[in-house]
Amino acid sequence: MSPNIRVRFAPSPTGYLHVGGLRTALYNYLFAKHNGGKFVLRIEDTDQARRVEGAVENLISTLDWAGVRFDEGPGREGGYGPYVQSQRLDIYRQHADDLIKKGFAYRCFCTPERLEEVRARQNAAKLSTSYDRHCRNLTAEEVERRLSAGERNVIRMKVPLEGELTFNDLIRGTVTIAFEVLDDQVIIKSDGFPTYHLAVVVDDHLMAISHVIRGEEWLPSTPKHILLYKFFGWELPKFAHLPLLLNPDKSKLSKRQGDVAVEDYRAKGYFKEAIVNFVAFLGWNPGDEREIFSLEELVKEFSLERVGKSGAVFNVEKLNWLNFEYLKRMPEGDVLTQLKAELARSPHAEKSFDDVYLLSVIRALRERSTFMRDFVEKGEYFFQRPDQYDPEVLKKRWKPESAGQLKSLSAAFERLQNPRKEEFEAALHQTAESLKVKNSDLIHPLRLAVTGVGSGPGLYDILVVLGRDEVVHRINLALEKLQ
Repeated sequence: MSPNIRVRFAPSPTGYLHVGGLRTALYNYLFAKHNGGKFVLRIEDTDQARRVEGAVENLISTLDWAGVRFDEGPGREGGYGPYVQSQRLDIYRQHADDLIKKGFAYRCFCTPERLEEVRARQNAAKLSTSYDRHCRNLTAEEVERRLSAGERNVIRMKVPLEGELTFNDLIRGTVTIAFEVLDDQVIIKSDGFPTYHLAVVVDDHLMAISHVIRGEEWLPSTPKHILLYKFFGWELPKFAHLPLLLNPDKSKLSKRQGDVAVEDYRAKGYFKEAIVNFVAFLGWNPGDEREIFSLEELVKEFSLERVGKSGAVFNVEKLNWLNFEYLKRMPEGDVLTQLKAELARSPHAEKSFDDVYLLSVIRALRERSTFMRDFVEKGEYFFQRPDQYDPEVLKKRWKPESAGQLKSLSAAFERLQNPRKEEFEAALHQTAESLKVKNSDLIHPLRLAVTGVGSGPGLYDILVVLGRDEVVHRINLALEKLQ
């Protein structure tokens, strides 16, 4: 256990929390808690044009809902703030000026038009597009003259022109990148705001971040960040780059192919426990066959050594299975509370059902329900009498003789006193025997008459939940409608 372990999740406030963002936050949280360290939330809002109003509040609310609570961040000060980058602009400018003085950065006065011309020439020559370092060797006098003239400029870092950089990644192992493929990255934009590359290095150092755990998409930028650490003379944190999240077709997970926001899955009725459990396994595994983990168990088991390199497939079927398992294991009282809330949002909100009845509905439908809404949607006949009958089932299961047979069955049911499941079943068997028909000749029309559909829980379970009087009433109602 090391109290010096400090990790961070640093999202941009550009909208809802992506499931990939939740995975990054979760892994940082698990690593910190497993090692007795701190988990920091930092808001990287230097790209003001992309900032979405309310996004920060939504991020914090979603993380708290998932149980991934940060120790330090906006509203939870910890001595390293402010934790919002737009409130730290003077810090970045001072560090950029320091790099210029040390000869590790320079001012670039190239206009957007000139940069576009350079890119066009490079594209025409089928070269990779990058800045041509036009302003890299301007004299101090020339720089001062252009600054005095009020020319807009950016600050770029000076990447070495030769050689290569090698570093160790806790997930990828040894990574080597040649300097020739790196651009002289802009670190301060013309509006005075830093780019991600400068801000992330300065913030990670000043906030004493020990481990940088982030998505694979930042791996190509890591050499630039390491160079900045070296330019400043700072100790490097340890780096760990998480595998990409993939669609089932192995393309990168994106909104074009489905929901990617945590809020989308929350709105669909997934339990936070199932989402967290599912996201934890998108790249990590415990090394055995276990699949169901509470957040506390994940904290106990998590290690970066068990995070893989290859992309992790986002399989919604697996998420559905986890949600089913969590619902199946949920205490009955909790299911009852949530079912009441679900009914309050449904067309049946004005109706009144007692707890005993609702518990019997839960027991009948639990093995067939993945979401709380399934109790209402799949078991609608528990909350209202059918007003129509599935035409496909009607065509297949309702015979010309079914009406007469159900009349006999209804009479047999009326003679029962507070029947249990076994008594309903015995009455149906006796009726079938007296009519010299198969049990199924009565079972299928009976299910249709009572529920309006052709499938669901065991028929006798349904009959017990509804009770004798309601069953008889529904049979008679169906006979009237289907004559």
